[in-house]
Amino acid sequence: MMCASTAGQRGRSVLLIDHANEAGKKILISGGGRCNFTNLHTSPERFISANPHFAKSALRRYRPEDFVELVERHHIAWHEKTLGQLFCDGSAKQIVAMLLHECAKGHVELGFGRQVSKLEHADGVYRVSYGNETVTAPALVIATGGPSIPKMGATGFAYDIARRFGLAVVDPRPALVPLTLGSEEALFKSLSGVATDVVARCGKVEFREAALFTHRGLSGPAILQISSYWKQGEEIGIDFLPPGSARLVDAKRSHPRSALRSVLAHTLPARLAEALDERIGLSGDLANSPDRVLEGIQRQLSDWRFRPNGTEGFAKAEVTAGGISTDELSSQTMQAKNVRGLYAIGEAVDVTGWLGGYNFQWAWASGTAAGIAL
Repeated sequence: MMCASTAGQRGRSVLLIDHANEAGKKILISGGGRCNFTNLHTSPERFISANPHFAKSALRRYRPEDFVELVERHHIAWHEKTLGQLFCDGSAKQIVAMLLHECAKGHVELGFGRQVSKLEHADGVYRVSYGNETVTAPALVIATGGPSIPKMGATGFAYDIARRFGLAVVDPRPALVPLTLGSEEALFKSLSGVATDVVARCGKVEFREAALFTHRGLSGPAILQISSYWKQGEEIGIDFLPPGSARLVDAKRSHPRSALRSVLAHTLPARLAEALDERIGLSGDLANSPDRVLEGIQRQLSDWRFRPNGTEGFAKAEVTAGGISTDELSSQTMQAKNVRGLYAIGEAVDVTGWLGGYNFQWAWASGTAAGIAL
């Protein structure tokens, strides 16, 4: 819709085809129904791609402030939550209505609820059959996203089109997705519903946000964030100790008769403190343990290592990592380098943002870049 409205308002004749029966279904469920439509802290470093420089051009030319200006022009009230995340005060429906209004201003023709049945390209012309109609155009934009949340109708259609035209595809994988734990971590599965602030680490990347224990493993913002960097077989580290937590050796001096679980329960949910205490297996009071043992436990709690056995897959993934290779595209226009008139934007491309409005901003920015180039 962003690309279509931009091109339409520049005088281009645009047809927007979507197999869904209504516009912006993923927008409608985002942000708890209030649409986390951008993030004030957007920067290329907060996006994952085989080419970390690719997103710079589009993000620089269409910034969060530009989208906020559009939102305010449509008199949509908004507010900032934590970490620069912007949400509608009302409903995500307002963002969809705004985008449809912008499309109408550009006289964009809408073709909802009809599947593309045939796609051909010859002599510089694209021929697309959808429903009972066939249309031709000198340009085709792939804006069909990735396969995350298939219950919303998401598929890998973008990759099928890309491969048909000889474009490479970076293997798609679930991102911003809950992690699952094996039987060796069964103790933590008993904590389903418990949430606490942690630092989640994978390699050199870390996020301090909330983690949520589930019946299958771990979720919550910190885990969703780190999942985009995690690969099968790798370890993840969790720092359970909040900033300013007392060192165990100091707690031993001040409260020698305290048990480990009672000390942990001062800063952690009681069920989590009990589970950690059970896993560590420290018997007796702190006074009975040498300082070196307590220091070892301190290190373990501040970098608790475990190896997820997988993720909850595309069904629960908020976005898809990977996609149409950025090596195939111009970062200025989003056009395929070797196929004239073919463009790819948004989640279909190998650019994946952090949790918190970044992926929407990439959609607005890449869509605008292509819309200006069409």
